[in-house]
Amino acid sequence: MTATPSLPSISSLPTADEETIKSVLDTLFEPSPEIHALAVPVIQQKNRIPANPGLTADLPAPLPPSTNIPDDVPFTSYASLIQHIGALLHQLALSSSSPAAQATLHSILGSHPRLGAKKVDSAQSRAEQAQLNTGAGAADEAERLAALNAEYEARFPGLRYVVFVNGRGRDLVMKDMRRRIDRGDIRAEEREGIQAMIDIALDRAQKLGSTS
Repeated sequence: MTATPSLPSISSLPTADEETIKSVLDTLFEPSPEIHALAVPVIQQKNRIPANPGLTADLPAPLPPSTNIPDDVPFTSYASLIQHIGALLHQLALSSSSPAAQATLHSILGSHPRLGAKKVDSAQSRAEQAQLNTGAGAADEAERLAALNAEYEARFPGLRYVVFVNGRGRDLVMKDMRRRIDRGDIRAEEREGIQAMIDIALDRAQKLGSTS
């Protein structure tokens, strides 16, 4: 039986060992070496994104003060940490002319499992997608969902459809997939994918009792 994931207190996170920090990020955002490289230095309060090796030259100017947390100010909640990581992801999206920044962002967005996939490693994702794989017509709609996933990934190479399911059924999710495929705007997809990751992470933290 898989142990129920848990989160340490936010005040203890900056001094935790690196494996603990990575485990927290995996719980909130899904396992991703790229998000580890982006967020671990932030959490450790050593170097924020401008000093992160390999990314400095690819990023635009820092976000306005309202979205930045100074290096000497600790995160006071998991919600503030998640929102700050989301701001860093939006910085990557703003750097659309940089292949390295785009590849990093797409890899992070692609860490979420495909909707309706038969094998999902993450316990949180399995629970979040549960209603997509059960009920009347599940087998037929699973085929439609798989076809939409393939169409989406062909329309937006390097991206994976990410959405905060939030209890919605297959029908509504597939209508949203069709809307986004037909829109055909990869920059909008990056923004929606980032916001979905933020919303999913906030929901997970809340369910684990660690939003404050």
